[in-house]
Amino acid sequence: LHTVKQKANRILFMTGTPLENNVDEMCFLVKCLQTNVANEIEKYRSIAQAEEFKRKLAPVYLRRVREDVLTELPELTEKEDWVTLNNEEVKLYKEALKEKSFMKMRHVSWNVDVENSSKAQRLLEICDEAKANGRKVLVFTYFKEIISKVQTLLGDRCLTPITGAVKASDRQKIVDELANAPDGTVLICQVLAGGVGLNIQSASVVVFCEPQLKPSMETQAIARSYRMGQANTVMVHRLLCDDTVDERIMDILAEKTNIFDRFGT
Repeated sequence: LHTVKQKANRILFMTGTPLENNVDEMCFLVKCLQTNVANEIEKYRSIAQAEEFKRKLAPVYLRRVREDVLTELPELTEKEDWVTLNNEEVKLYKEALKEKSFMKMRHVSWNVDVENSSKAQRLLEICDEAKANGRKVLVFTYFKEIISKVQTLLGDRCLTPITGAVKASDRQKIVDELANAPDGTVLICQVLAGGVGLNIQSASVVVFCEPQLKPSMETQAIARSYRMGQANTVMVHRLLCDDTVDERIMDILAEKTNIFDRFGT
């Protein structure tokens, strides 16, 4: 980057996520562009100083939000679907806690057979409702193991899942197949693979099997469906378990979102 800067007359950064986790990320990007501005904004990194931060940042930062440029988009509704663990799920979750395995904790409710999974049963209800309402469904998860569980749960309603192992050209074929599929069809995506770069307006129900660790990851995934060309209202469901790590992750997401809203707008 330093070499490019030396050779270029002008530099423009374009990104949808200039700030994902903390204010330091924004400061780093600005420092690559104009060190003098970065030196100024670094003085105002506390929440209480957010307005002054934005004032100092304004000469080098332009943000266009989706609502400004896509005024024709239909309504977007987001819902947190909280479920209570059953005895088997509680037992396995406690084992994950004892092992101090964060990844196993994030599998909460998906680490049992699907017929005993509280999240799986709620997902099944959502998919049944979608079919009855003439809609198609996008299901996102970080974990390949959960993709297999969802496939077992939904059977022939599902198309071939989109994971990191699926070539880009084949991903588009799957998306095209969804567009021509009957109502109630479900496309399961690994969020890192299917959550970016695809236009999937044929689906208008979006489900997250577990909360992600960055707001931008969820926002980008939702935008696969909620984008130009979407004719239906879009419903987003987040499957969450009471009294588990899901609660803490949702708190972290809220904190990160607040930081972005205060410093990035």
